[in-house]
Amino acid sequence: MIRVCATVAALACLTCTALAANDPADSAAVSNEDGKYFDKDDNPTYSIKEDGTVDWYTYSGFRRYHSECHVCHGPEGLGSSYAPALVDSMKAMDYASFLDVVTNGRQQVSESQQSVMPGFGTNVNVMCYIDDIYVYLRARADGKLPPGRPKKREDKNPAVTEAENACLGH
Repeated sequence: MIRVCATVAALACLTCTALAANDPADSAAVSNEDGKYFDKDDNPTYSIKEDGTVDWYTYSGFRRYHSECHVCHGPEGLGSSYAPALVDSMKAMDYASFLDVVTNGRQQVSESQQSVMPGFGTNVNVMCYIDDIYVYLRARADGKLPPGRPKKREDKNPAVTEAENACLGH
């Protein structure tokens, strides 16, 4: 009887460990295709392992955000006197809305302020990496990615390079 209980306890422990490895507490990902992760609604998302290793797209999103977006929206998506904190905006913005705003821009005018986000639909340096930027900001908004350059990352999948070259016209 003791041996059976110990075996059941060991199996339960292994099951808990396996479930913890897929626990959304460290990742919003539920599926992976060629190194690109997707959430339950099939939107691109991040994967951050317990040791801090981020997926390639999140790492690339950090780089792309800081080359194209941080001038207005501030480092780490924390906002500036010129544009709002995207870390806050992303908490209420879904993937489709994000694509729409980045592609087409947005203008909000009130008596006290005027906010204009230009559209980047023709900028390949943004549009070829739009999912990367989205997953980086989503990880920051969810509080799963600390400020700064991610210290560890997954390797770049060859399919990523192929898609990147096709988008950039190489």
